[in-house]
Amino acid sequence: MRISTSQFFESTSATYQNNFSSVIKTQGQIDSGVRIQTAADDPVGAARLLQLQQQKDMLGQYSANMNSIKASLGAQEAVLDSINTALQKAGELALGAGSGKNDADRMAIANELGSIEDQVFSLLNSKDTAGNYMFSGSKSDTPPYTRNNDGTYTYQGDDTQLNLKVSDTLTLASSDTARSIMEGATNTGRTQATFVPVLDAAGVPSVNDGKLSVSAGLVTSSPVFNKSFAEGQPYTLTFTSSTQYTLTDSKGNDLTSQVAGNGAFDPTKDGSQSFSLHGVSFDISPNLKDIPEAERDAAVAGRTFTLEAKADTFNASRTPSNTSTAQITGSTVTDPKAYGDSFPSNGAVIKFTSTTEYEVYAQPLSADSKSIAQGKVGDEVLGITFDFAGTPAAGDQFAINRNNHQSQNALDTISQLRKALVIPSDKDPLVQQTQKDAINAAIGNLKNASAGVDSARGSIGARLKAVDIQADENISLGLANDSTTAAIGNTDMAGASIELAFQKAMLEASQLAFVKISQLSLFNQL
Repeated sequence: MRISTSQFFESTSATYQNNFSSVIKTQGQIDSGVRIQTAADDPVGAARLLQLQQQKDMLGQYSANMNSIKASLGAQEAVLDSINTALQKAGELALGAGSGKNDADRMAIANELGSIEDQVFSLLNSKDTAGNYMFSGSKSDTPPYTRNNDGTYTYQGDDTQLNLKVSDTLTLASSDTARSIMEGATNTGRTQATFVPVLDAAGVPSVNDGKLSVSAGLVTSSPVFNKSFAEGQPYTLTFTSSTQYTLTDSKGNDLTSQVAGNGAFDPTKDGSQSFSLHGVSFDISPNLKDIPEAERDAAVAGRTFTLEAKADTFNASRTPSNTSTAQITGSTVTDPKAYGDSFPSNGAVIKFTSTTEYEVYAQPLSADSKSIAQGKVGDEVLGITFDFAGTPAAGDQFAINRNNHQSQNALDTISQLRKALVIPSDKDPLVQQTQKDAINAAIGNLKNASAGVDSARGSIGARLKAVDIQADENISLGLANDSTTAAIGNTDMAGASIELAFQKAMLEASQLAFVKISQLSLFNQL
């Protein structure tokens, strides 16, 4: 086989260039400390390095998410701590209001409760460092609570918690909603006792003169109440004397033997004037000191009270964008069956199509919502009659939220207690009973509200602990990632140095071989 001069030069030049490139490449790996300069250096290793880099980027994002969660939960926990302190103070004031205070003392307590009410309202509407409302769920640009015209409060947020991933398999909530914290507090004052007038011979109804009153009742066991009390209401409590009563349910069944004392009570002894009925405790309050003892039975006999759960009430609010000044001033259930069968559980929205006609939608209202009823001002719709003040305009909207009194937020509890305490009652036993009912209900409700806040704080603490644990896990994953990345992508200095020395020797040998062979010629053989 003959080798031409051009073939010889091309072959030796290529060998020299390859050896030179190897030296340059190895020298670069040593200088930079990076073994894989391009994907061609190690396709499998390069692909693995990309995966490791993606994992590292995700770990960095998880770390940012955990910092965000810790900052958010830390701020919420501080607000909830302040709310709990305020609720505890309100509870102390409620306890103090029931211990022999006069009108002036109760007015002072009411004023202090008003300040606490404003404080809790402001705290629940707190914003984070980004200017978003903390407790509105995903509606972070909407205040959680608004104060209605009648002094009640309505939650405007939603039930959505904001979640962030802190690992490939773990997602944690970075927020809590005011609904989950405040709206679930069990309402202990969801019942009422109503005096039943009796017509005399002339057809004139009797009035409750306060000589004998019955408390509105306190729910002591929600499961028993829900299971048994509602089934038999309304109950009829009839006094046969100043020391005896009978108790029947809505079907006329005699329940007297089912309560402690079998319908007997001692008006002179504390504790014997209370009875419990299907999870509700009622107090009898006789005020017979100015009646001769021989006449007390006659003064009390025949007085009757009905005991039942409070009827649903409604909070109505107008949309700020309404062009008219019309307001809904009252909402009354006029057809209980139609109301129970058709009124939306989450409330309704009234949307006027003219100055007198409107359509009703279930909440929440969206562009795809379909009307569930139509009506005119003054009509009964969904079993309810709405009273309007002013003339609505087409396009006006009103939100109707019902309150079944099963639960009650702390704002409404404080507000109701404050309103009850400002009414003068030093010489009015009926108002005194109303105040006593409000005080007893407030004590229980504030306790339940504090329990809800404590539960939320406990949940926050658990999530903060989970963040700390996951942070340690992510740090370990990050160290393993760095170690694997280094093993795959970093240069082995010892091996590379040996390789470089060998490659330099090869380069020098190829240089010498090229020089010697290039000098050969046939003329040298002549």
